[in-house]
Amino acid sequence: MDYQDIIYKCENGIATMTLNQPDKMNALSPGMRDSMYRVVDDISRDKTVRVLIITGAGRAFCSGADVKSLAESASRPASQERPREAASRYISLHVLMQKCEKPIIAAVNGVAVGAGLDLAMACDIRIASDQARFSEIYIRRGILPAEGGTYFLPRLVGMDKACLLTWTGDMIDAKEAERIGLVTMVVPHNELETATRELAEKLAKSAPLAIQRSKRALYEGLDMDIESTMKYIQQLMREIQQSADYKEGTRAFLEKREPIFRGE
Repeated sequence: MDYQDIIYKCENGIATMTLNQPDKMNALSPGMRDSMYRVVDDISRDKTVRVLIITGAGRAFCSGADVKSLAESASRPASQERPREAASRYISLHVLMQKCEKPIIAAVNGVAVGAGLDLAMACDIRIASDQARFSEIYIRRGILPAEGGTYFLPRLVGMDKACLLTWTGDMIDAKEAERIGLVTMVVPHNELETATRELAEKLAKSAPLAIQRSKRALYEGLDMDIESTMKYIQQLMREIQQSADYKEGTRAFLEKREPIFRGE
């Protein structure tokens, strides 16, 4: 498929979306945003895709919004607006990522600031290079986090650290990001691709329906009490127990072998 400003590939159930404006440190242009939205939308409906990896080309993961491109887009008449851009006003990329039941892993290869940090936080798991750096830089531009930062930060690092990062715009390194829970793990820079791939392969071989339903349950559970959560889980369990994957998992256990899950 033809996606603007990104490189997309899929192999053995693992899709990789690489932000590809290295000369601009992968700043988010309207075209790139549109492409990213399309990728997440497409893989959500593609049964052959089990995991999505998001990373950046060059020395940055994502440096935030491409201000020049956004200004040009804002000056374009409404009649020239692309349909996907209009749709994304009502369903943001980050909402779509949360609703996508496939695991999404950020491989943070370099700087992730502003909208770039918010993009990484919208992923389910963040593996960071030891050369990565992070900042909610919005405050230094006189604005507030507008792409999900106020939602994600408190849930990942706690309210006090979320306030600190938001109000100062300070840059932190990968080690500190891991310490406060902003990223899942940190690996040496030259091992980032391998470490991310190994995790993706592990998830791709696991039971896809169970992973998808558990992702839904984990995020839905953020806004539920324990009683509502348990009732919701029982509903999902009834669905799963009708699947071929559930039967395969049981047989494999009894036969003392590795299960082969087909997402059915």
